Amino acid sequence: MVKTTNSPDVILEVDNLHVSFTTHGGEVKAVRGVSFSLGKGETLAIVGESGCGKSVTARSVTRLLPEQSSKISQGSVRYKGRELTELSEKQLRELRGSEISMIFQDAMTALNPTISIGEQIMEGIIRHQKISRAEARKQATEMLGLVGISNPEMRLKQYLHEFSGGMRQRIMIAIAAVCKPSVLIADEPTTALDVTIQAQIIELFKMLQKKTGVSIIIITHDLGVVANMADRVNVMYAGKVVESGTVDELFYNPQHPYTKGLLASMPRLDTDKSLPLTPIAGTPPDLFAPPQGCAFAARCSYAMEVCGVYQPEQTAVSSGHSVACWLQDPRSQVVFQPSIQRNNMTALG
Repeated sequence: MVKTTNSPDVILEVDNLHVSFTTHGGEVKAVRGVSFSLGKGETLAIVGESGCGKSVTARSVTRLLPEQSSKISQGSVRYKGRELTELSEKQLRELRGSEISMIFQDAMTALNPTISIGEQIMEGIIRHQKISRAEARKQATEMLGLVGISNPEMRLKQYLHEFSGGMRQRIMIAIAAVCKPSVLIADEPTTALDVTIQAQIIELFKMLQKKTGVSIIIITHDLGVVANMADRVNVMYAGKVVESGTVDELFYNPQHPYTKGLLASMPRLDTDKSLPLTPIAGTPPDLFAPPQGCAFAARCSYAMEVCGVYQPEQTAVSSGHSVACWLQDPRSQVVFQPSIQRNNMTALG
């Protein structure tokens, strides 16, 4: 992966992050060496299938994982040069909400149905800014208006069940953004919303970023959201980043077979409606015992013998675009023929 360490524009940097969970069945190696950086005012998308480690990576930034069953076994998470993996719980509580905020996937479980919306927004303001309730209420009212909820003064007194799904998502964004954090992490923020509301939520993120300069990490499996919102993309598979680049590079010049498979499985307006979508055959590997080589090899039409034995390193395709795939090795050009299936492929010499 292309590194940007020590750049003045880098606000968050994750380096070689390993996260595992202890279960009755053994240790699940959910994140296996993830590295990325986030620039000021940038939107980074992390995409991949369910279970690939997207959300675990995001929650690891501020250690929002269950302490009893999870552990960061290796790696570094630095925010403005500060190592977050070494902070105490008290220090993390001061950081969460004020510097780094997270928008969770399901508003119905993330928000408290027994407390008014106003109280939930004001809670973070009072905690981090140490101001009066009257001033906190004023800020909460302004934020509700900013995220597009009409009559915010009256709405502050209402409860979760009185809002639609799209409005609940706007409230989640308001709670996360009200203290003007530098980093906003959104975990599947448009899931279960219809396409019209999805578009509105995306525009809301763009507006907030333009007004505040906040850096955004968006976790999603929806490539349409990525195309409309992100500057850069990390494609994750089986706990690893397999390809990283700008949106244009990932959509118009994908290099990893998994990235190509994701794009091919996405419905398009210019394709024949009578033709079925092209799914990626097979299933992701068991992370109780991750594969020795490339995790995608068992599902890859272009896999070579070396793919099942050794893990590929990140290779720079261009400035800012990298991929972890043996097809990028110069020796693969000698043996690789796209028309030959993997059973007939020769190992790299």
